Amino acid sequence: MAENRRAPSGRTAKKTASRTASRRGPEHAARAACESLERLICHPAEGVSAVRRKDDGWCVVVDVLEVPRIPDTTSLLASYEVQIDERGELMEYSRVRRYRRGSADE
Repeated sequence: MAENRRAPSGRTAKKTASRTASRRGPEHAARAACESLERLICHPAEGVSAVRRKDDGWCVVVDVLEVPRIPDTTSLLASYEVQIDERGELMEYSRVRRYRRGSADE
């Protein structure tokens, strides 16, 4: 018979571990989205501009360097919407915007 040990907070270690595995925060979602997208499209992620909680996971907007140029302000970047499930697995992605690094938001 398995015994539940108490975690320092008073909750059982088993319950805490299962909650952590099924419910990860926005930092985990952002990291997972960047890593998955970089592997798929072979362009480096520049950063994350949005993270939204969804019923079945997370929607993360990742900014990617698509065409590096000199000077750097003329490089082409793109924003991708990446859907991640609760475990951090990629469900889908799509490019939603392409822009020059030096351009202002509209």
